[in-house]
This record gives sequence, structure tokens and C-alpha cells, in this order.
Amino acid sequence: MPAAASPARADTRLSVLTGVGPALREKLAARGLSTLQDLWLHLPRSYEDRTAVTPIRLLQPGVAAQVEGRVEAVERGFRYRPMLRVALSDEGRGTLMLRFFHFRAAQVAQFAVGARIRAYGTPRPGQFGLEIVHPSYQVLGGEVALGETLDPVYPAIEGVGPASLRKLVLQALQRLPDEATLELLPQALRRALHLPSLREAILTLHMPPRDADVAALQSGLHPAQRRLALEELLAHQLGLRRQRLALQAEGTRALRGDEKLVAKLKKSLPFALTKAQARVYAQLREDLRQPRPMLRLVQGDVGVGMLG
Repeated sequence: MPAAASPARADTRLSVLTGVGPALREKLAARGLSTLQDLWLHLPRSYEDRTAVTPIRLLQPGVAAQVEGRVEAVERGFRYRPMLRVALSDEGRGTLMLRFFHFRAAQVAQFAVGARIRAYGTPRPGQFGLEIVHPSYQVLGGEVALGETLDPVYPAIEGVGPASLRKLVLQALQRLPDEATLELLPQALRRALHLPSLREAILTLHMPPRDADVAALQSGLHPAQRRLALEELLAHQLGLRRQRLALQAEGTRALRGDEKLVAKLKKSLPFALTKAQARVYAQLREDLRQPRPMLRLVQGDVGVGMLG
């Protein structure tokens, strides 16, 4: 996980990040990303596991995986539309086809016979066995370490490539304040709810460890996601509480009637008030007697009496 290079306030503008000029800043702002906090909370929509290499013979259709092998053959065709096919084999003698419909001449040159390739994608049945269409890949010149965390896949932003966005988020994460500065919830409460700190939750969701519960992450039930959900609910409730206190501080005129009109209205009704309705009326009457706004919602369903 990244070390805090120079901690910054949550409302710090994104222009402090390397590479964020006016044009990029405008593209990010169009998606509501203007501050470091916006990037901290711009959470991945899914994850890709590049922490291991799967033998080609063990690939399963529809299950994304990372493979590594050498180029056995390359075919470039133009029958209906440009197409590039690259046959890849590994030490287990498994063969996988990489298929590209959009490519450049420089890419074709990369796939020289014998070149070592590491590719990631979702295999599916093809004409010559399993194939991956437009995998992400890299040409390996030597030993390249595998990832230590799952790779985040962020919601797309027009004009900003996935790799560029990941680098920006990583820069923003390096400016996260320390845990004591960022944390608002008491440790006892977090422990009782089995939730991580806010800092740990943010870092975990952007860079889950290789042994993370991916199923829980994909379903939104991971403790880190639950912690951010609690944070959002708490912020919402505190915002409502602040608004309520501000409105009540303005004051209003107390309404004190003699109940004659109320008695007349009750008498004209073709039914008697239920206990719940009578209780709600008493609460409303008491609120109206106070020198502050009522701020009460009355809810009722037809046929079951009124509930407060």
C-alpha cells in the first residue's frame, strides 16, 4: 500500500497531482472529480487478478485469467476486416489464440515468433480452441514480477485512459492523511461492528490484497465497503441534523388555540379517531405550541388508521 508522500486536505484540488493540467482537469470535473477526496471515493466497479499465472490447459471459458507463454505463430488477415491472430503456448503445452480486430503495425511487430507474452482476458471457445479477444498484454523482456494486489477497474471517464486514471488515483492515495487524522468513529464502535478504519477501507477497496474475498467485493458486502456505507449514512444523518438545528434556531410564532374549532371538526367526522390518530394529533398540537418550526412528517395509509 502506498506511503503518504505529502498528506493533504480532502478538499485539495486535483491540480496538485502530476500531469493534471487544464484539459485533464476539465475532463475529470465533467465526472464530478475535482478534489482529492473525489478520487479517494471514486471506487472500482470490478477487479482483475494479475497476481498469478494460470496454465493455459486449466483455463475455463468465461473465467478471466492471466496466462504467460511464447508466440508460436502469427496470422494477419483481411478477408472481411483486418484481423490479427497470435497463437500462444506455455510450458504445459497448452495453446491459446489471441485475437485482435483493432491493431497497429507496431503491435504486429511485437508478436515475433518466440516472443514471451503475458496476457490477461476472458477466454471463450473459438475456431481453434479457446481464444481471448483483445486481451491486455505485455511483452516480457526478462523477469517481471506479478502484481501484489488485485488491479482495480474504474468507471470509464471519457478522454481518460484506464492506465492514466489508475495512476491518478494512486497519486491521490499517496496523499491520504494518517489514520488518526482521517478517522471519526470511535475504535470501540468499529471493533464492535467488525469494521476497518476509514483509511484502511479506502486503501483496501482501491488495492485489495491477493487473498481478498473477491465475491464479497463484487457483491458489495466486504467490510471495507460496509465501512464506507456507514460513513455515507453518518454524513447524511449529520447533515440532516445540522439542517434541523439551523431551522429550529430561526424560531417561529407559537400557535395556541382554544380547541373550539378542533372539537367542532372532530364532532363532524363520521368516525371516531383511532388511538394512533389521537396520539398523532396530540403530538402535532404540542409542536404547534412551541416557538420553533415543527419539522414533522405525518404518514398514513388508507384503511389502517394514521400512524406517526
